[in-house]
Parts: sequence; structure tokens; C-alpha cells
Amino acid sequence: MTSSSVEIGPSGLVVDGEEKVLLCASLFSFRLPREEWAARLAQVRATGYDAVDVYVPWNFHELEPGRWDFTGRRDVGTFLDLAHEAGLLVVARPGPYICSEWDGGALPAWLTLEPGLRLRQAEPRYLEHVREWFEQVLPVLAARQHGRGGSVVAVQLENELDFFDCDDRAGYVGALADLARGHGITVPLVACAGQGDLVGATGGVDGVVPAFNFYPDDRSPHVEAEVRRYAELVAGRGEPLLVTETNRRHVTLRRLLVSGATLLAPYLQASGFDLGYTPSVGNWGEPGSFMTHDYDFGGFLSPTGVARPEVAQGRVLAAVARTLGPALARAVPRPASHAYATDAPTSVSPSLLELHGGGTLLGVPNLGESWATATVPVGGGRADVEVPLPPESCLLVLRDLPLDALGAAGTLRLSTADLVGAGPDGLELASCGAAVVVLEAPHGETTVVELAAPGPGAPVRQVARAGDERWDLVLRHPEDVPGPVGADVALVGNDTADADPFEDTTVPASEVVGAVRLAAPTRRGGGERYDLPPASEEVGVHRGRTHYAADVAGAAELVIEGAGDMVDLALDGVALPTLARFGAAVVVPTGGAGHLEATVETWGHANFDDARLPGLRAGSLRGLGRVWSVVARDDVSALWSVTAGEQQAGDPAPLRTLGGWSSTRVGRPVTYRRPLPVDGAHHHVLRLDGVPGSVDVLVDGARRTVVAEDPWLHLAPGEGAHVEVTLPHAPGALGGAELLRLAPVRGWQVEPQPDTAILDLAARPAEGVEVGLPLDLEPGDEAWLDVPLPAGGRSLWFAGTQVRVSAFAHGELLGRVWLGDPAAPRFSGGRPTRLWLPAAWNDGGLRLLVRATAGPDRPRLARLRTVATQE
Repeated sequence: MTSSSVEIGPSGLVVDGEEKVLLCASLFSFRLPREEWAARLAQVRATGYDAVDVYVPWNFHELEPGRWDFTGRRDVGTFLDLAHEAGLLVVARPGPYICSEWDGGALPAWLTLEPGLRLRQAEPRYLEHVREWFEQVLPVLAARQHGRGGSVVAVQLENELDFFDCDDRAGYVGALADLARGHGITVPLVACAGQGDLVGATGGVDGVVPAFNFYPDDRSPHVEAEVRRYAELVAGRGEPLLVTETNRRHVTLRRLLVSGATLLAPYLQASGFDLGYTPSVGNWGEPGSFMTHDYDFGGFLSPTGVARPEVAQGRVLAAVARTLGPALARAVPRPASHAYATDAPTSVSPSLLELHGGGTLLGVPNLGESWATATVPVGGGRADVEVPLPPESCLLVLRDLPLDALGAAGTLRLSTADLVGAGPDGLELASCGAAVVVLEAPHGETTVVELAAPGPGAPVRQVARAGDERWDLVLRHPEDVPGPVGADVALVGNDTADADPFEDTTVPASEVVGAVRLAAPTRRGGGERYDLPPASEEVGVHRGRTHYAADVAGAAELVIEGAGDMVDLALDGVALPTLARFGAAVVVPTGGAGHLEATVETWGHANFDDARLPGLRAGSLRGLGRVWSVVARDDVSALWSVTAGEQQAGDPAPLRTLGGWSSTRVGRPVTYRRPLPVDGAHHHVLRLDGVPGSVDVLVDGARRTVVAEDPWLHLAPGEGAHVEVTLPHAPGALGGAELLRLAPVRGWQVEPQPDTAILDLAARPAEGVEVGLPLDLEPGDEAWLDVPLPAGGRSLWFAGTQVRVSAFAHGELLGRVWLGDPAAPRFSGGRPTRLWLPAAWNDGGLRLLVRATAGPDRPRLARLRTVATQE
């Protein structure tokens, strides 16, 4: 027992003694305007979900070192109060690290400016910063715990720590737990495992309960077996299976339910927006992507609050959990091979729950895209029944359920429809297809009832009789299942609000045909002198832009290392294509130019820790990075001595080109060694061609790794006298090597332009001239535009080539889009050309900052269309 009103036991998260499976939707206050909080919370409650999980981002509240803000859109206390008023429980997730595709995973950008500080470790300096954060946020949570007038029922420490190399997990998580308890957190503490390593996530700390994040392919046939394994693992510890993040599709949530999960928290059921300079650069596969302003993974509420079809499935599943109550929460999962037959693609190891008090619940998935049928044994000498399986669904077959605990008589021997309500008058069921119900009276008489498929608004009603018993049966279409009592918010909206009017010309949209181009500066000018280019964070730009300028006369080539995120270069005033390479090194020919200018804009800090690129490492800084002139080049592809294990007879070692050893032993390690012609005075970079994924490199005995995405190895003065490259043999792997001797470019003029300075310029009145759209610009140009808009909430859809657009309203940056530029990276999270202007922020106009980029096409802001959104 951890609180007088909340505990975690084998049946899950138990609030005021009520045992039930809880459904929890992610809903993030920081991704919505304050004016939308109450309405969006009411919508979630109307879906039947019991709870919301709420991240609290550290760097959203500590705007710069020591400057805290919990007011206005950052007033998380008010948001939690509104959740309580809406009747929603809260799982609070204050980090310190949250991931969430948010800028830096919520870790402040300036932390790693402190020499030697290591993130997410039991390291005194880092923990001191965490202590300061917890001193701000934990009292807000503690005052709103369940039993103290609020609805916080659990607090998550950290997030998916098992993805991260933490040296002392027990010490780190233990320190966080001590801080939480010291600030009066008495509700359960949880820590989620992102890839199933429960000790890696919790550190094995007493009192910190493991939870799990599952993100399977919705069509994977292996989901049930994997989830059951974790259910059995935690059951052996006397703990429940809490799923703190998973997919949003209810077909998958049903499969998790029948496999033993007692908390189901699909991530981002209620979508939102990355308002301001807050998206991250992420680890989404390639590697790297920019997260969009539009933060949407297809949850049941769109970013603008439009209800999607999954809402009906959510209401049904929530009603099943309410109806079965403790019997479902205390159920034990079992494998259910041969429990049904179907012509659909289905699970390789289906799950069945043994319900507490009697009865079973079987999951029958159809993982295909077409309707199918399942044959389910009835038992008792009766013929098997065939039931329809909708595409991408999971039928829940209920058997042998005693009805007395639900206020009804007899036993429900079989139902192929979802049981969404029960009482003395009968049973309420839900299905989009026909259903079979078998009921047994207390004295043993039975009846089999076949119910036709209901339609929306057309329930099927039938009276079932067995002996002296009578049951009134109602079979509803899922769209007609009501939400919980008292949560009758209409979940309907403008279904065109989130449609792209350029792709679907039937969407009613308003075309913006003109704007006012303002005679206003896009930067203040000036700045300070630096010997070497500082990181943006070093000059106070935690979000925003930094401008650099230096003389490069005499340098034929430059090497830029570690620059990010969007680097716009100009040589003698001529714009070059934007670099967006997540810090990977790049060679820039100068063409004899004498002056270099760079504007470096931060899209966001890495929300993960991806070793493949410098800008994707946790805590990586932003800015221009290191800039070098190339003094000399040496081809070092030849004269590598080879050690090839058993194939090689012995000394002397053969000399080959790098990667040139031929062997039948494919996949066996081969080591190439040679000294490099370094001079001990200069910096150098070694470029390896054709790196196959990654290779290990020993530099003077110290291990380094070089990856295909950034095949450069920096050597400080004195390094590189002896280099070893080891990789599994593969024909054609590595194609040579080159050593570049470098000299630093010195004497930089640097102008910081943090987000506050950009917002100040965006708010200033200015005179201008009317211009039409499309608007053509020259590469490197920047322009302010004032754009008139219709009233109300608007989705803003942009089209163009070679331009980046930042949109401002209500004293905020709404977001940014990057149009028609091959230099742009992949975008993830939502629609990359859409921004949203809430009704409460629309004063009839929008201010745009448009930057023209260099590339194959002419920079042009071609079109802007707006679509009315639900308010």
C-alpha cells in the first residue's frame, strides 16, 4: 500500500479499492493552447477512457537557467485541475527525460555546456539540476494527488531508461525515487521499459514498479505470445502488467487486454501540435528526421479535436472493462491454441483470459484487410457457430460468465458480441456483425439466440427465455455505444478540418491571394567577436537562430563538422544549398570566395541518443560547429598491414589496400593497420570510403567508431600515429581512405538570435506594400509578410518551392514548414506542410517570416489555403 487511496497490486492500479482495467490516453497540455484544455479533456472522458498520461517537459518550464515559468500555457497545475474536474485520473510523467519527440526529450539544452556533466546518470552535477527541476514540479503534482483533492494516481520516473547507457541504474533511479518521496509523492512510482528490460528501466529499485511500452506491428501474429511472457514475468513478482505506451488501434489493444494487460495507455490517442520552437530531431530510422508541427500518429482525436472512427472502438472497449470490472482486472492470461478456427490471418498463439470468479475471454484476431469468419465451439453437445470477423479486428468471445455479480440471473455461456452492459433487465451487447448468445438459467435450462447485425442507429432487440428466466438483449452498433454517465460531450466535428485542400479539392478552403510585405528587419544586426565559432547554446540560443561571419580568403575548401540543424551558407553573398545533415562532416568548396556567412537555425535538440550522427546524440549542441580550412590531402588507401586470423599463415603481415583483403571467410573479422602521415601540430580528419554500417577503429589504442552516415574520424594534434580498422570481411567493403590536414578558421562575428528576439521582431508593427501570391524571392532572401485570414480556427496549408516559412500569431510561433527543397530531411509525426491557428489566437491575420533557400528551383511561396477547424 503506497497511499490511503491508491495502490498497485496484481490486478493493476487500484483506486479507492476499485479493481478494473484502466484505459489511459496521452494528452499533453504543452501541445495545445490553454483555451483548448477543458474541451479536449472532456472529449477524452466522453470516449470512456478513465485516465490521461501527462508529460511535464522540464525545458518548457525552465526557459533559461534559473528562469521558471508555470503561468499561462505553462500552467500545468490548472491543466491537472481541469483533468480532475473532467473525471479523469492522471498518470504524471515529469521526467526528467520524457522523449516524446520533444526538443531534447525535455532536457534543457544548456546542461552539457557544463564540462564533464553526463546526462541521465547518477552523477552529482546532473542530479543537482534534476533536484532543482523536481523542486519546481513535484509540489505541483503532490498537491494534486488522488486523495488530496486531485486525480494524480501514479508518477513515472524517467522514461525508457533501458534504451540508454546508464552506468548505475539503481543509483540513478533510486535518487529520483528519493526526491519524489521527499517532495510528498505518496502515489505509486512507475518506470517504463521501452524494450522490455524491466531492471534496465527501474534499476531494480524497491517501490518503483515496472511498466512496459509495446509498439508492435498491428498485423504481427506474435503480439499475444510476447505480451503474455511479460505478464507472467511480473505476475511472478506479484505485480500487474502495466502498458504505459502502445499503438492506438483498438484491435491491438484488445490483443494486449486478453494477454494480461491491466493498464492500457496507447500513446497519443489525443493528438496535438508542436507549438513554438519545440519539435525534436529524432531517431526515426534513416537516421534522423525533423518532427513536424503537426504532432499526430493517428489517435482517436485529431490534432484539431476531430473525433475519428477509433472513438467508437474506444467506447466499446471501455464499456467492456467497466462491465466486467474486477473479474477482468484479476484475470489470468493463458495460451489458447486450437480454441477457434478461421480463414483469416490470425495470431500464432492466441490468448485467453481466465476471469476471476468464473468464465473466460478469448481473443480472435483477424489481421487481414477482408471480412472473414471464425468457427467457435459452443460446447455442451451443441453445434459450433460461425461468426463474422471484420477486417483488422479482434473478436472477444465471452464464455461461462456467472451473471449474478452483474445483477442478472444465470450464466452467459457464450457471447460473440462485446458485453457492454448488464443488469436485472438484461444484457447490452455491441458488434458490427451478427452475433450468437447462449444463456443458461440457474436451473440449467439454456437458450441459443442469433442476433442479426445492427446498423448505426438501428439496434437489434430480442427477448431470450430459458425456463422461468427472461433476458432483454440489445445489440448495438459500436457507433451507438454511449460513453460513461455524465460524459455526454458530442464527439462529432468537421471531418474536413484535417484534410489537405491541395490534395482534395472538394475540401471547402479559403485561398489567400495577397499579403503585405513589410519593410522590417529580420534580425537586429551587430554581435560580438569570437576566435572560434561558439555553439548556439554558448551564446544563449537554446531555441532560435545564430548568425556567423568570418573571412576565409585563401582557403580552397572548408570542412564543417557538427553543424546543425539548418545551416544556410553564403560565400561572398551567394547562397548555397541548406545543410541539414545532423552534424555529419561536409566539405564545402569556396570557389575562391573571401567571406563566409552562415545562419544556423535550431529545429530542435535530439530526443533520443542515436550514435550514428553527432547531432542525434543526447545533449548534442547546435550551431555552426567547427570550421576548418583544408591545408593538404593525402591518399592513405594503401600500405595497410593485414591480420586475418586463421587464413593468414603468419608474419610478415601482408600489405594491402584498405578493405582489399580477399578471403573465403566472409563475416570473419579482418584488421588493417598503418601509421598515418600526421604532423603532430595540425588537426586532421580521416575519411573512410564505403563504410558498411559501422567499423571499429583504434586510434593509438583508444577505440572509436565510424559509421556510414558520417564516415569521418577527427584526429587532434598528436593523434593518428597508429590506426587500426577492424571489420567483418565482406567483398567490396571499404573503398579507400583519405587524410585531410586542417587549420581552424578564426575570427568570427557572431549574432545570437534566440526565440525571444525573433518573437519580438514578429510582434513589431511595420509599414509595407501589398504583394500577391505566388511570391518569388532570391536565394538567401528573407521577408516578413502580413497575411489576412478569415475568423475562427484555421488549418493553414502551404505550397511552394525552396522556401522555409515560420508563422506567428498571438505572441507565439505557431510552427514552421519547409517547402519543395531537396536539401530538407525527412519529416515525421504529421503533415509537414500544415500549421494550425486556434480560434482564440486568430485576430484576423498572420505574420510570416519567409526564407528563400538555394537549390534547383526558384524560391517561391506559391499558395496558402486555410480550412475552418472544429472549435
